[in-house]
Amino acid sequence: MSLPPLAPWQQRAYAQAADAMAAGHFGHALLIVGPEKIGKRLLAEHLARRVLCLSPRADGEACGACKSCTLFASRAQMETLEVRPDGALAHPWGHSAHPDFLLLGYGINHKTGKPRGELVIEQIRSLSGAMNLTSQLGGGQVAIVDPCDAINWSAFNALLKTLEEPQPGRYLWLLASNPARLPATIRSRCQRLELHLPPRAEALAWLRDRGHAEALANEALDASRGHPGLADAWIGDGGLQLRRDALTDAQALLRGQAEPADVAQRWVADGQADVRLRHLAELALREATGLTDPAATRTLAARFDAANRARELLRSTVRADLAVMEALLAWR
Repeated sequence: MSLPPLAPWQQRAYAQAADAMAAGHFGHALLIVGPEKIGKRLLAEHLARRVLCLSPRADGEACGACKSCTLFASRAQMETLEVRPDGALAHPWGHSAHPDFLLLGYGINHKTGKPRGELVIEQIRSLSGAMNLTSQLGGGQVAIVDPCDAINWSAFNALLKTLEEPQPGRYLWLLASNPARLPATIRSRCQRLELHLPPRAEALAWLRDRGHAEALANEALDASRGHPGLADAWIGDGGLQLRRDALTDAQALLRGQAEPADVAQRWVADGQADVRLRHLAELALREATGLTDPAATRTLAARFDAANRARELLRSTVRADLAVMEALLAWR
């Protein structure tokens, strides 16, 4: 399948990277950072197609016709690399995959059959082994780790070793929404490419181009604090209705018309607790804007912190309903 076109804010970051390539200043390790759902993966894929092309055009762009470009376009779907129980790297794309393009994300826990909540050392070791192999098409090789801020700490040393031993034509790109979670030793060895939220007018125009009504696009942008990727996702997957429901529940808690334990059970039942908590944190932040009462500001700050702390706990082994209930108790 062909890649979707880049949004204007992605195109600006792409041009920055392309200029670095043309000037010979593009290193083997790249850290692509930006808010969740801002389009880091799509940006990385466009860059990968350019790097892997065997017959680039005069301007450096991918030709679209060589074997590499053909294989890149023929990928049936983008999935994560899965680590088999024996630790070997299982290629997810079958015969139509690009052999020199690797994507590492959340794998499957073979004991539970469910996706993992983190990237583990076996995955990083397998990826490192794959990057030591000779390019099958005779060109470059690109490996993307998404999200790299989900790597567990025991795996960072394995990743660091790969970063410290670069090989010509091998590129390792790390995608992160929270780069502060990465050790300084990792961050310092990567060039940094940032995706920023665009101006509101640009974001609104992009949402309209995607077929969203103006009123709905404005509501979604308000809810996402100007984040077009989140706004688009929430319009499409019911996130806006989740926001409305979360705000209704918060008001019920404030009035004593609901119990935190009951609300927490409801929030985790459909697997959308993280989205609701994000809306809860945004509500606290919005209500704190312009406040001058120190006591009220402290209360809202505590609610904001509690919601974000619960979101972190959802990625741990703590029971989800208990993590959510802690956040909701701050609204009583």
